[in-house]
Amino acid sequence: MVMDSSIYLRKWIAVSMLMVLSACGGLEMSSGSTGPRLANRPGGSDMFINATAVKVGKGDTVYSIARRHKLSPRDIIVANNLRAPYKLYVGQRLKLPQGQLHTVRSGEYLAVIAKRYSTDAFSIARINGIRKPYTIYPGQKLRIPRGSGGTVVASAPPPSVSKPSTGKVTPTRNRPTAPPKAKVPEPPKRSGGKFGWPVQGKIVSNYGAKAKGLQNDGINIAAPRGSNVMAAENGVVAYAGNEIRGFGNLLLVKHSGGWVTAYAHNDQLLVKRGQKVVRGQKIAKVGSTGSVSTPQLHFELRKGSTTVDPRKYLM
Repeated sequence: MVMDSSIYLRKWIAVSMLMVLSACGGLEMSSGSTGPRLANRPGGSDMFINATAVKVGKGDTVYSIARRHKLSPRDIIVANNLRAPYKLYVGQRLKLPQGQLHTVRSGEYLAVIAKRYSTDAFSIARINGIRKPYTIYPGQKLRIPRGSGGTVVASAPPPSVSKPSTGKVTPTRNRPTAPPKAKVPEPPKRSGGKFGWPVQGKIVSNYGAKAKGLQNDGINIAAPRGSNVMAAENGVVAYAGNEIRGFGNLLLVKHSGGWVTAYAHNDQLLVKRGQKVVRGQKIAKVGSTGSVSTPQLHFELRKGSTTVDPRKYLM
């Protein structure tokens, strides 16, 4: 997978991870940013990326981009002077207004927060993926829309989220409706010095800089669809899913010594988050999910947050 040079793994996806895989659709960071940032919300997988602009990918709409970045559709429409029917095209650059981020304090509820920012509680709930009974909790970060994106009926009562009672507050009042994910266990010791090849096949894209300012943070290996993808070393699965646009079915495996391996575009994932794996174990099947059209594996190797050329460490 070839990505814009500003896109790279920075943090773990999930509570216990140290990096996040950004989408393939060319995000542009704000001048003070060190890279994409994931804001985990207990009880859900919604996230926003601290970017100033995004390039439209296949299938993107104003609504889907707004939802992904915790903005209202109206924010994007106004910032980019879009006109109805708001049709987008692949490669189009859209500005992402930064808006404001609010950290919930004890005793606050949505109606109070909305009034403070001159917006409405329903818009805050919608862009942050908060559903009935609209529970929020201290420390939670909420994206505040710049506009409601529509007319709010004056007679409609705002959601009274976690409003403090006059009596004794129960310990669970300000807790999320669903428990956070369990911490990923520590990885087992590695078996040796170098890592094993995750799949056998022809390298169709090497690590490093590409034309037009693009950068491949790993290598892409072509292989027949359904071929076994092997764990490159003993480790523990830190992420298994398809929530990061462009990477398709993705696995991230954490190894001792601060190493991380990534396996993208899989047809099928054979392991789950938190599961320990051993070198050479079948962990996925080669596919063409995400941003590629032919069966291949995108493989990355990182030492902490720094990418390295996988071929120098494979045997």
